[in-house]
Amino acid sequence: MMLAPTLTTARLILRANTMADFDAMVPVMASDHVRYMGGPMDREAAWKTFCSEIAQWSLLGHGAWAIELRETGAFLGQISIIKPPHFPETEIGWVILPDAQGKGYVSEAARAALDFAFGKLGLKTLVSYIERENTRSIALAERLGAVPDPSATPAYPEDDDIIYRHSTAGAIS
Repeated sequence: MMLAPTLTTARLILRANTMADFDAMVPVMASDHVRYMGGPMDREAAWKTFCSEIAQWSLLGHGAWAIELRETGAFLGQISIIKPPHFPETEIGWVILPDAQGKGYVSEAARAALDFAFGKLGLKTLVSYIERENTRSIALAERLGAVPDPSATPAYPEDDDIIYRHSTAGAIS
């Protein structure tokens, strides 16, 4: 069974998820904070999402990492490189606990995840499926160098997401 490899940045550790991370995520997944990713979710739906993203490490060689603050060990959220069977392309996605927003943690974690995807996984491109109203995620995707790709296929046909394209040209080491 493959687990998430540990990645480190100046302030963060990206590591395999634990049950404690799930317990920390449940209140966030049950809140309006995740309205742009199918939420709010009850505990059962949150568990299915959490497990699906973690299981992709064993099944596909990529998946979700927990984001941990190096200085304190605090759990901050999750960053994922995922491609469940119903996704047409591999996605980089993120969810951060509300108290950790606005501090650059997701940007730092995403840069490490993109470097891993473009380097270790050899991917040339990834997407982020982002709802039009999710201005924070749109701003982050653009800071990461992603650009809207109107020709990309949505993850769900009924979605009106903006699909942001991340490419090796935008990778930052």
